[in-house]
Amino acid sequence: MLDTENAFKVGPYIKEVEDAGHQVVRADEISHALASDERLGQMGFGEALIIGASQILALLAGISRDGVTMVTGMARGLSREDAARFAFLLATPVILAAGVLKVPDLTGPLGNGIHGQVLFGSILSGLGAYVSVRFLVRYFQTRTLYPFAIYCFVFGLLSVIYLGVIK
Repeated sequence: MLDTENAFKVGPYIKEVEDAGHQVVRADEISHALASDERLGQMGFGEALIIGASQILALLAGISRDGVTMVTGMARGLSREDAARFAFLLATPVILAAGVLKVPDLTGPLGNGIHGQVLFGSILSGLGAYVSVRFLVRYFQTRTLYPFAIYCFVFGLLSVIYLGVIK
């Protein structure tokens, strides 16, 4: 028979157990990220330059900047997770600089009447980028790049057909 009198005494402790579980998961994520950062920090300048310079290939149809960076990183000995982290780290300064360059346009006369929308959109974009990067880094810890390769091939082929045949 269920002891309902003592069941209510356990209720306050459930939140404590849940919080402890979240703390353990978060600590594991942080230690995993720190280990990855340490491995990336040991990479030499030449290796980083080769991986970063491979982004030039993204100018070709169907080649993703992040994808080519990850593939080059893996070819140079990085794990899938480290290659993904490095690719996303390379993108951060460029995206930030592009945003900073647009701030005067958005705060000046071109942005009249849309300041609220710009702020809201910026916040949502930042949150979306954060969630996407977290998901992809976790995804690449255990999975391959095959879906990404198929995506690049299909859209690259469609781009070549569209730009070469239709236009």
